Amino acid sequence: MAARTSTAETPKARTQFALDWLRDHASEAARAGMARFAIPSDHALGVSMKDIQALAKQLGRDHDLAAALWSTGVYEARMLAAYVEEPEQVTPAQMDRWCRDFDNWAVCDTLCFVLFDRAPHAFAKVVQWSSRRDEFQKRAAFALLASLALHGRLGDESLYADGLALIEREASDDRNFVKKGVNWALRAIGRRADWRTEATLVAKRLAGSDEASARWIGKDALREFANQPPKASKKAPAKKATKKAAVKAPQKRSAGRTVGSRPRSTA
Repeated sequence: MAARTSTAETPKARTQFALDWLRDHASEAARAGMARFAIPSDHALGVSMKDIQALAKQLGRDHDLAAALWSTGVYEARMLAAYVEEPEQVTPAQMDRWCRDFDNWAVCDTLCFVLFDRAPHAFAKVVQWSSRRDEFQKRAAFALLASLALHGRLGDESLYADGLALIEREASDDRNFVKKGVNWALRAIGRRADWRTEATLVAKRLAGSDEASARWIGKDALREFANQPPKASKKAPAKKATKKAAVKAPQKRSAGRTVGSRPRSTA
């Protein structure tokens, strides 16, 4: 990413520069259109992702700026934080703090896809967050798992089996944004040529489940697997693990259902 170009050097001044820039590039039409994608606009300005990414390139990486942007609570500022944060400075505590703030799928998925999956402790957060009760915190576990799989950042091959076990364990959670996150993670692992067979086995078991959400997750994944060939996977440095965990169905437990179903998202 480009080096800083703003003359404002303090985090406070750079944050104000960014907010002013975002307001200058906002439109009410864009803000109103967010509802079509099930994104709340209460704290949004109405700035396109293209413009947010352009501003991120202008600002460059800046850990202090990212923290200040996040603290504003502004939707676009938080999206911008994902692009200007320095991945090597992201700590587990910071990931937890930001995850607790997730209130929509767009911020959740963007943070996981462009930032959190580059942290060395990313998979530990997948495991931890997969048991969260909050809908978007739990979605973050599977959005992060999907991102790690798609980007080939699960260096230890045994983690793919562990990920499939988490998917199967949580597939009965019928909340809209959770089940779509679980489905995304399953399809992401199944896109890898060396894990397509195991992902298909999990999808078939889910498709035959008595739980409606598990059936939807499994059937949707099977449709994709039938229509899209897997992609060749990069060789991982670690020795490939046995896939016993993925083939054997894990012990089932009831999923938390403390939040009602949300409108269908595009995620």
